[in-house]
Amino acid sequence: METLKRILRMIKFEHTLFALPLAYVGAVVGARGWPGWWKSLFILLAMVGARSAAMSFNRLVDQPFDEKNPRTRAREIPSGQLRRGAVWCFWWCSVALFFLSALVLGRWCLYLSPVALAVILGYSYTKRFTWACHIFLGLALALSPVGGFLAVTGTITWPVAVLSLGVLFWVAGFDIIYACQDISFDREMGLCSIPANMGQGPALAVSALFHIVSFLFFVGAGWMGGFSWPYFAGTGAVGVLLVWEHRIVSGGRLERIDLAFFTINSYVSILLLAGVIATYLV
Repeated sequence: METLKRILRMIKFEHTLFALPLAYVGAVVGARGWPGWWKSLFILLAMVGARSAAMSFNRLVDQPFDEKNPRTRAREIPSGQLRRGAVWCFWWCSVALFFLSALVLGRWCLYLSPVALAVILGYSYTKRFTWACHIFLGLALALSPVGGFLAVTGTITWPVAVLSLGVLFWVAGFDIIYACQDISFDREMGLCSIPANMGQGPALAVSALFHIVSFLFFVGAGWMGGFSWPYFAGTGAVGVLLVWEHRIVSGGRLERIDLAFFTINSYVSILLLAGVIATYLV
């Protein structure tokens, strides 16, 4: 039990709530309301399996770098609190949960689940060869609303695709902010990121640009989908949060990055879901 607690702490299991609303956004849009308890349960299980597999895999393959980085060397695997074998066992269980949930959610979810898994696991290697690693992480989370919609309808529509593009640029934008903490280390190790390539100031400018693009995609998705005013009210609140996020880290105040990265961004996904739910209640 103690090993499981350490694994859940390592992958920050509570932050599953950060990604889960994105899948429900797609499900609610697909159902034009409540998708039902059965679908909702297995969407939850699929998201738990996918995120747990992605995070545990990331910690395993990044161990050589985490051991050398002062910011990460206290993590559970580099510090010896967890054995790699135990984490690999947890990873296999997470992958099994993801595939079994996809099986229940429908044939297209099952057929496409290996592609989704390849994307969310492949992100862990992208920093080794491309500065576009942030966009790849954005793609991984952008699959959430697509997957939720697919689980309910078995198809994909343009409004959901555009909303997912908004998620992609939103996630890429805040991942750039997060990567500013490791500029010196990434350059020393030959790892790639926009901050390591461009420097902190230009990287934060790119992050802001990504978030502007993200906001426009969110608005465009609502317009294309014929969403009612509560969705646009929620999207407006998202825009305010993104501005606040950049004000928090402006001037290089990276000591406040946890507030910007974890707290504010969890509110963004919840606001998107609330706006979508409300659009079918008005």
